[in-house]
Parts: sequence; C-alpha cells; structure tokens
Amino acid sequence: MTRQHHRKGLQRAAFAAGAALTVVAVAGAAPGAGAATGSTAGKPKLKLIAASKAVTLDRYEGEGGEAGVYLDLGTYVTVDNAPLELKVARKSYKDPVVVQQILRNGSKATTKTLPTGTVKDFRGLPGFLEVSIKNAAGVEVQKTQGTFCPNNASGRLRPDAPATSHYPESCSTNPFTLGSVWGVEKGWAANSTTVDYDKPVDLPAGEYTAKVSVAKKYRDLFGIPNDQPTIKVTVRQESDGGEGGGVGLRSSTSSSDHSAHAGHSGASMEAHANHHYGPRGADAPTPSALSHALEARGLAHHLGDGAGHTDGSRIAPALKAAAKRPTGRAGVPANVPKPDLRSLPAWGIAVTDGEDGDAPGKDYLAFSANVWNAGPAPLIVDGFRKPGAELMDSYQYFYDAKGKQVGYAPAGTMEWDPRTGHEHWHFTDFASYRLLAADQHEIVKSGKEAFCLANTDAIDYTVKNANWHPYNTDLSTACGQQNSISVREVLDVGSGDTYTQYRPGQSFDITDLPNGTYYIQVIANPANRLQETNTKNNVSLRKVVLGGTQGSRTVSVPPVDLIDAP
Repeated sequence: MTRQHHRKGLQRAAFAAGAALTVVAVAGAAPGAGAATGSTAGKPKLKLIAASKAVTLDRYEGEGGEAGVYLDLGTYVTVDNAPLELKVARKSYKDPVVVQQILRNGSKATTKTLPTGTVKDFRGLPGFLEVSIKNAAGVEVQKTQGTFCPNNASGRLRPDAPATSHYPESCSTNPFTLGSVWGVEKGWAANSTTVDYDKPVDLPAGEYTAKVSVAKKYRDLFGIPNDQPTIKVTVRQESDGGEGGGVGLRSSTSSSDHSAHAGHSGASMEAHANHHYGPRGADAPTPSALSHALEARGLAHHLGDGAGHTDGSRIAPALKAAAKRPTGRAGVPANVPKPDLRSLPAWGIAVTDGEDGDAPGKDYLAFSANVWNAGPAPLIVDGFRKPGAELMDSYQYFYDAKGKQVGYAPAGTMEWDPRTGHEHWHFTDFASYRLLAADQHEIVKSGKEAFCLANTDAIDYTVKNANWHPYNTDLSTACGQQNSISVREVLDVGSGDTYTQYRPGQSFDITDLPNGTYYIQVIANPANRLQETNTKNNVSLRKVVLGGTQGSRTVSVPPVDLIDAP
C-alpha cells in the first residue's frame, strides 16, 4: 500500500523515558535458589513476575491536548535452566521474518523454528503482554497489549548467574533490518516494564489495579505458567506538564530528568519547538529502540551528545585513535579482511517547510538514510590533525584475524562542523544523496553530507563477526572536540549509521519541482576512498511521487517489496 504524507514543520512531541529498573532479587534466596528442576535439558524455563506490588505513575498533559500515562508496571520475564535465545532474520525484503529458537545444552545446540507470522519486524514479540486495568470500583477501564523485547534491560536473579549478558541490548526498529539475535541469560530477568513505551494510555489521576499476563499463544509456545501478577497503580497529575510539556512517565523510584527520545539532554520542547530531534536530525543518536537500561538506571537525560554518553545501554569509554599517524609506505595485504558498506533504501520521507536555517516558505523533501557494514571486518578510520590545520588527514586501518594491524591506507579527510547540534569532527565522503528523475539517471538535486560515524542501528547481527556490543553508539564517544588532535571513528560489523536529512543543506528543495515520480538515491563510499570487499551494493533507490501545490506539497512512498515504511 502506498501512503501519502504531508507534514509541515515536522514537529514531534517529546516523551520521557525515565522508568526505573528495579533490581530483581528473590528474597532469602541462596546461590542456586530458583534454578529449574525436572526441566528438559537445554529448554529455558520462563516465568512472569512483578518486582513491586505497587507503583506510582505520573500523568502528563502534552501539547495539542495530548495526555496520558506510560504503563511502567515493573514486570519481568525470568529465565532459568537454559538461556532464552532467538535468531530473527529474513533473507530479503521479499521474504517474511523467520524466528528460530536456539536451545543450548552445554556445547550442543538445536534449533526450533517458531510458527510463521510470529513476528513481522524486529521490535520484539508482539502482543506478548496483556494488561487489564480496573478502577477503584473494580470496573475495567483499560485493556492493552505490549511487545516484549528480550533484549530489554536485564538483571541477575541470583549471584551464581552469569555476571554479564553477551546478548545485544535492544531490539531494532529500523524498517530495513535484516537480522538480529534476542536473548536472556540463564538466571536473568528481562524487563517487560513498559507496555509499548511510545503508546501512553489515558488514565485520569486516581487509584487502579493492573493485572498482567502473558498471551496464551506465547504461554503455549514457551511453556510459560499462567501467572497473573497484580500491581496497585497510583496515577498522579503532573501539575506543571512535565519537562517540555510532553507526554511522559516517571516511576516513583526514579530520580531522572525527562528528555525527548533520541533528543538532547535537558532540552526543553518550548525552547526548541521548531527544532527536529528525530534520528540524527541534530546528530542525536538513534538507538534501535529506546534502551530500557538507560531509563532503568535513571539516566534518560544522557540521551544525545555529551561526554561519556551512549544510547543508554552502557557508559562506554571514548574510542581513541592511534598514538600517532602511520609511517612508512601505505599498503594493504590482498587477503586481509575488509568491511562491506551497504546502503539501505531511504525511509521516514516527508515534506517539511524548512527548519534550522532553511528558507521559510519553501518545500523540502526530508528523509532518513542508513549505511551499514556487512563485514567481515569493522570500518576503522583515524583522523590526525596537523597543528593549526582546519582538516584532519584520515587513514583506514586493516587488521588480521588475530587483531594485529597489518596495513593502512589514506581515506580522505575529517572536518570540524561548528553548527549547533554537531560541534564535532565529520568524516567526509562517507555517503552522498541524490534526487533522481523518473529515468533514474538524471540528477535533479544532489547533496553530500559529511558526518561522524556511529553504530546507531543494529541492521544484521547474524552476519559473520557481527559485534553485538559496539562501543561508539553515540556521537560524543567518537567525534572528538574542537581542540582534538586525533579522532577514531568506527562502523562495526552488523551495525549501521542512520542520518536523517532535515537540517540545512541536507533535505532536497522541491519548491519548484514539477509533480511526478522521483527516486532518492543513497550512495555509500561515493568517492571510493574506503577499501571494501564489495562495492556493487553501495547504491540504493527509493521511489517517491510528489504531488500537491507549492506550499502544500505531498509525497507518496510505495513499499519496498514487503516493507511498507514511508
């Protein structure tokens, strides 16, 4: 189905993500307590629990009459006897998403394919959680379902459980994701605390009782008991409308400040009412899903640029370039592993009337673009600055299978971007964007945008050497400061970097273009400055159809095979 879109100004309401992650513990449990007995070897034992008997949630009044409460009910899915592991993948955009459960028993592993249609995307298991909310009189006032991402923030159930989880830390919302792995370690509990965190429910201030259960199809599929924990819910009115007046959630145990999803820390919506804070629109990170680890630890205000901040899954150390620029003759052994950069079709396509310096009164075509690395080696680029120079010289590094550097090659430059929302070093010639005519050859508009590389989206964690825990998941850990003398930027295997073209010079000015069919072309490594295993998959096209009249332009975006993501 083709959808038509016309968005003026493209303002998006902020919502908060300040839910608290309660440490799950079994009272009085000794090491090993709670371990499953009599269970099939290699089969995980799942159970739904509530960490608290009561929670307090805030109701926020938002702009445009929006109001609601996010159902942070503090529920968890516990896993024991064996890890819960799911491989989720599709062969192409013409094929449906297939889920396979990996049953591990020591060094042995067997695979069980889940029923066709279990999932349609990579956000998690849809309709997993069922919630019924009754008011003080016992009348049901809300009934809703929630998606469960096994990669949500987790905690150990007991001290003899694995100290860390090796599974990825969120579920992907990128519409062109190809593969992922979802998992919960044995002896851990995964947070199912928020019921579709981007969908608040309209509950007036008052006292309620929430009953939570797992949908029958998942109980049957995974052998989950029909436990139905109840939680007392107190909804209180937020008198000042919350930070920025958006719809938000604050758990009674959270001390975090509220912030816009993928926005800048502490940013007021009132102060930035005309500023786009979508994926990378202001060089904000684009986590594949809002990390529950972030909200859980009261660190939601860490979203966006800032020293030591990531997408919230952890506080990662900054990446460091080599101590000094390489010496000797540049060269790369013929058989050394290299990255494979691939572009995804554009999405998030909309017409805007200009933001952040674009000429008012004009129509612009905005879009999101992603270039990802299919491996088998990460893309590692170091920039080195001569004293007083405006540009850094960039070098691509190559490593053998044991991690030893075995070569390097010049890879263009890095430049300092002083614009608000950027203010860091951008790698040039990484990607370019064109608007093509209906013949797919004539270039109508062209733009090249340098930017800092970051692993914002998990595109395919099933490829060889995929790194499920990339370091630089935001801009601040990789992009340096104005006085930096060297910078390291990395695009890891399996991850991609989404950049939304809403800022000045990025979106296409379509004010004077006639209505008709066009194509958004995304090109990875356009100047071939980077060495890859394959350059034949660097270009993608996305068809768009422009309509309307000047000042009221529209855009229709046909699906890409099974992917209807305009």
